[in-house]
Amino acid sequence: MLMTSMEELARQGFTDHFAAVTGGLRALTHRMIVPPKDVVIDEYRRFEGVSDPDDMAILYAVEAGGVRGTLVDAFGVYADPVLAEVLSHIAIRPCGGRQQP
Repeated sequence: MLMTSMEELARQGFTDHFAAVTGGLRALTHRMIVPPKDVVIDEYRRFEGVSDPDDMAILYAVEAGGVRGTLVDAFGVYADPVLAEVLSHIAIRPCGGRQQP
């Protein structure tokens, strides 16, 4: 389901991929670091493993510095602490974006 969602978001224009770094998000294709103040999360989707609680992930649709892409993290105890810090400073778009449980 994660890959299907990533493909769906790519068709919607979220074609780059992001990684959390100290101080912001790195757009992997565009090779730029965007500070949290210039990042908006348009949508997020959570995935939970049916048989294994360790199979939990969250997919973010991100707009940052004019670049649209996706960001994936583990959910729960395996979440990336650097990403958690960056996300605490990022806005989630309240209107227009979809939030899926």
